[in-house]
Amino acid sequence: MTAPEAGRGIGIGERLAEETTTFGFPRDTFRILHVSTGNVCRSPITERLTRHFVAERLGVLGGGLIVESAGTWGHEGAPMEANAETVLAEFGADASGFMGRELLDEHVIRADLVLTATRDHRAQVISMGHSAGLRTFTLKEFTRLVRAIDPATLPPLEEGLVMRARALVRAAAALRGWLLAPTAEADEVYDPYGAPLPFFRSIGDEIRDALDPVVTALTGVPARM
Repeated sequence: MTAPEAGRGIGIGERLAEETTTFGFPRDTFRILHVSTGNVCRSPITERLTRHFVAERLGVLGGGLIVESAGTWGHEGAPMEANAETVLAEFGADASGFMGRELLDEHVIRADLVLTATRDHRAQVISMGHSAGLRTFTLKEFTRLVRAIDPATLPPLEEGLVMRARALVRAAAALRGWLLAPTAEADEVYDPYGAPLPFFRSIGDEIRDALDPVVTALTGVPARM
């Protein structure tokens, strides 16, 4: 099996055939795919902050979590925007080695959870098929649903990060029709492409605030104060 692209995910190695899924990906990993438009602003920030927050909470124990990103109009091979790098550096997250990608069917097929910047991105992912509907949410939508889930109903981390993460996605999908956004805008992370650094910082803060409860629910470990 081919390892993931350099700089893309957290920990994945060779596995025996009987340990892999139908598509050849290890059963003991959980893939999160972040999606925006160009894959040079919002989704790189979200990808690298997710990795950073998981590493802060779990260290090497977070190795079963693979975090990637792509864009519906992805700037293939492009670096992230300089202001996005600055925002990540201010959070203490690693921005090195990033290269933009165009969203492909294979990315959706292998993702256990797809988190998009906007509702339009969510619709585009779902329209690609691959039974993506039950595992695709906007980032802020998923945050809203996760906040309503009792952590005690999820498998403890001792039973495995992957098992807990999959249970979280199932629970969020079951709640989706019951917890609607107050407005359409409440589920959006707006595009800072070409904007000055202060706007990038405000988007970075939005993403951080949305990610924190998600990573806490995934790992069972709150952020360090």
